[in-house]
Amino acid sequence: MPRVVHIIHSLGTGGLENGLVNIINRTPPGRYRHAIVCLTEAGEFARRITVPDVPIIELHRRPGHDTGLYWRLFRVLRTLHPAIVHTRNLATLEMQFVAALLPGVKRVHGEHGRDVFDLDGSNRKYNLLRKAARLVVQRYIAVSKDLERWLITTVGVPAVRVRQIYNGVDQQRFHPHGATRPQLLPPGFLVEDALVIGTVGRLAEVKNQLSLLRAVHRILQACPELAPQLRLVIVGDGPLAARIAQVVTELGLDALVWLPGDRHDIPELLQCMDLFVLPSLGEGISNTVLEAMASGLPVIATDVGGNPELVRDGWNGRLVPVDDDAALATAISELVQRKDVRPVMGAHALERVRSSFDWGRTVADYLDVYDGLCGVEHPGDAGTTERTPHA
Repeated sequence: MPRVVHIIHSLGTGGLENGLVNIINRTPPGRYRHAIVCLTEAGEFARRITVPDVPIIELHRRPGHDTGLYWRLFRVLRTLHPAIVHTRNLATLEMQFVAALLPGVKRVHGEHGRDVFDLDGSNRKYNLLRKAARLVVQRYIAVSKDLERWLITTVGVPAVRVRQIYNGVDQQRFHPHGATRPQLLPPGFLVEDALVIGTVGRLAEVKNQLSLLRAVHRILQACPELAPQLRLVIVGDGPLAARIAQVVTELGLDALVWLPGDRHDIPELLQCMDLFVLPSLGEGISNTVLEAMASGLPVIATDVGGNPELVRDGWNGRLVPVDDDAALATAISELVQRKDVRPVMGAHALERVRSSFDWGRTVADYLDVYDGLCGVEHPGDAGTTERTPHA
């Protein structure tokens, strides 16, 4: 059975890592074996892999230019004997040159989004690397049409070598709440008729949760009568956690904002929310937006990256200019006060997810890319369902 070796920065919390875990867990038995090479360390997502015999190798990349990393990777790849090496995002792209030293190994690179240091993908130094990598990467996968266009027009990848594949969402886990909502919010946090605004994501500069805090503060300054009703939940952890907590206090929002940190009950927390907001500076395809939509929530998102491919302004949510606190405040205020509009938008969001973002379809598309490189034919992938751990 051919093996796919996935090279990533780490297996920490994130959308890219979530997608990788889902692809591994949902690959039908007998199709492909998988292995993961982490350039740094494996994170908590390693525990989510339910398939047996998936090696996870840590290369412990050292700070600075760790030249020994390439030799360590080469030795690992020789041991694993991959049919395909699949890298993801800029952090692992140069490892394609190492994979190219192994005879017969096919090479795939995925683009899942860009970080704050290169939001529009125009950084000259990075694009020199991306253009050089065209010589060794045989197939590209882009998670959004926005990234697909960028690979073709800016990086110069021939369109025939690029496949756009959306992430899926686990609709068994993420769905609207039943007759009653989960009771997960802190005691005394909610009041009668409270309206809960929420966001989920890594607390990092690119996710821009500070803009959401400033927007809520603007709303309360303009409409102080909303203070008894409005609540904000910011789920996640990351390098900006302390700064976000500090700003909550500086803005006088301690009683109205809950910062629960990293959580494992995201589906239930989404069911506690009335409105989901994603204020990111950049996105590929946001898993948290897909999960919020699957939970039947209207979504307010910044008009960047793949967000417009998920949120249709005025239909299942609102799109706002990036890093515009005033515009974000206006959009939130509008949906807070339009009680009649929120459930309609939420129903449209749910309809959109159910029609277009199934993990079975996503996994089948990934396997189709792998099959094409390996010269394997499979007439269908109806069995791309998640496997549970062996006893």
